[in-house]
Amino acid sequence: MIGNLSPSAVDTVTAPREFWTRYHAYRRIRHLETRPDDPIKPDDVVETAMKHVEPFEIRYRYEVARGDRMLSWFSASTSRPGSPEYETWKHILWVEASVDREHRRQGIGRAWIPLALELMDRHGCTTLSMGTEEESGHAFLKWMGAESRLTGAENRLELSELDWDLVRRWVDEGPKGSPNTRLETYDGHIPREMWEDYCPQFSAMLNTMPWEGMDHGDIVVTPEIQADWYERMDNEGRVEYTMLTREPDGIISGITDMTYAPYSPKMIHQGFTGVRPDARGRGLGKWLKAAMLLHVFEIYPGLERVVTDNAGSNVPMLAINTKLGFKPYRQGAEYQIKRDRLTERLAPR
Repeated sequence: MIGNLSPSAVDTVTAPREFWTRYHAYRRIRHLETRPDDPIKPDDVVETAMKHVEPFEIRYRYEVARGDRMLSWFSASTSRPGSPEYETWKHILWVEASVDREHRRQGIGRAWIPLALELMDRHGCTTLSMGTEEESGHAFLKWMGAESRLTGAENRLELSELDWDLVRRWVDEGPKGSPNTRLETYDGHIPREMWEDYCPQFSAMLNTMPWEGMDHGDIVVTPEIQADWYERMDNEGRVEYTMLTREPDGIISGITDMTYAPYSPKMIHQGFTGVRPDARGRGLGKWLKAAMLLHVFEIYPGLERVVTDNAGSNVPMLAINTKLGFKPYRQGAEYQIKRDRLTERLAPR
């Protein structure tokens, strides 16, 4: 309870139009505060994404509202029992929360903590994880007693500043350094007949990403998870582009992917790029990223920038991105706190 306000649970699958009107007004205010230079997602795309029934995780959503105005938003998720990642991720509750700028420092953010603890107890979670890019978020999480466990940044590449000669040179040098390696390109879905082979190799590469001091489990991508990912992409109108390098024995040695959304026509998102540890040092990362840049720019000549996220400790990938001309756009961090310590923070002093 915050004054005469109480958090209300929201089922986005059955929520009435009045909720969506409130929610979209709130997210527009938040968007102007946090990402004023970027296009905002259309309402129907957001609603489609939030109505998706999660097969592999349990998700909760709550709001604090006064009349027809939303003042705060809270969501939490944890791995669903029986899902491929459950055994190693079940101890973590992931939380996102925000408060309208005009209503901060009134105890609304603090009031979400008992709810987070209740959800942790419900599912046996021992670690709470929250991320932020905002100064107010950093201040709140530090006040709460959480510790920064993984630092990173959103980096952006302006294509008007890209050295295209360098890009073409990396593409030319790739096969010279690995003459027996094949580059494969997939626009849209990777063929279903590849999933049994692709998913475990993709999982293995994802698990080489640096986690710094963060408490985490093992990433597991299965054909079922891949199918769910593609269903989301299709429903939201997004298109994924994947390139991979394959060795003569059939092993995938490197992967990169990008995602394009038609509602953001001047921007494309660079997702994962990874190279197997035993295949590094041959320029495969440069080859993949350069070939992908040429490929997507040919498909979307109106692109102006590439957006990606990088952990601060991912030195090899940051080195490639820096050479291409990526520059930090906004900094962020993932914070974590153990359940017992969070309980102590709420204890009367």
